[in-house]
Amino acid sequence: MPCLLALAMALHGCAYVEDLFRQKPQPLLPAQELYQLGDAEMVKKNYPTARSYYQKIVERHPQSNYAPRARFLVGETYYREGTFDKAIPEFEGFMAFFPRHEIADLVQFRLAMSYYDQLKPVEQDQALTVKATDQLKKLVREYPESRYASDALAKIEICRGRLAQKELWVAAYYFETENNPAAARQRLEGVLKDYPRTLIIPEAMFRLADLNAREGRAAEAQDMFRKLAEEYPYTEWGKRATQRLRTAATR
Repeated sequence: MPCLLALAMALHGCAYVEDLFRQKPQPLLPAQELYQLGDAEMVKKNYPTARSYYQKIVERHPQSNYAPRARFLVGETYYREGTFDKAIPEFEGFMAFFPRHEIADLVQFRLAMSYYDQLKPVEQDQALTVKATDQLKKLVREYPESRYASDALAKIEICRGRLAQKELWVAAYYFETENNPAAARQRLEGVLKDYPRTLIIPEAMFRLADLNAREGRAAEAQDMFRKLAEEYPYTEWGKRATQRLRTAATR
């Protein structure tokens, strides 16, 4: 019985191998057809299926005119799925090989947005904000005539505001929690120096003036309050500075 079982298994294995040899090899579809199939799946938001077609172009037709766009679209499928850690290497690979391609500005924008779309709350680490800023600046620098340049500039300002808010948050932490006014001062002065023209400037000025007042630097505090009241009179912090000046004048 064991011998018969072994013989049956051997015959089955031989039949399986013969079936493999009888199978016809899959035809190598032209790059254009693969691209069209991928686009059809993209329209239906079947991103994994679309990606498989684009990947075949990259792997089997690397010299075709469709290969650069297919490489971008592999990354685009990941981007639309929100799988940014996989989208980023695809976009970076495109930029490394095709920096002067006609869609290079779009790819650079998508690379920047892969970081931008992951921005964290102010109290968390802002490494992604820094990376988004760097990639957006690269877009503006390398492709100043791009249709995406104005959007990139606007987002750069948003990122700068986020980084300034982070510094202000750290300053408050040092002052209120750590009782370290020197460290708080350094952060506040850094905001005024490194992030001018951001919306956070009036608050940073008020916080620094208030810190000066608490440390007995009355003249410096008054100067800062006065400057704040003059330059930002209609903001909450400008109005508070005006009130502090009036209070000081009545003493």
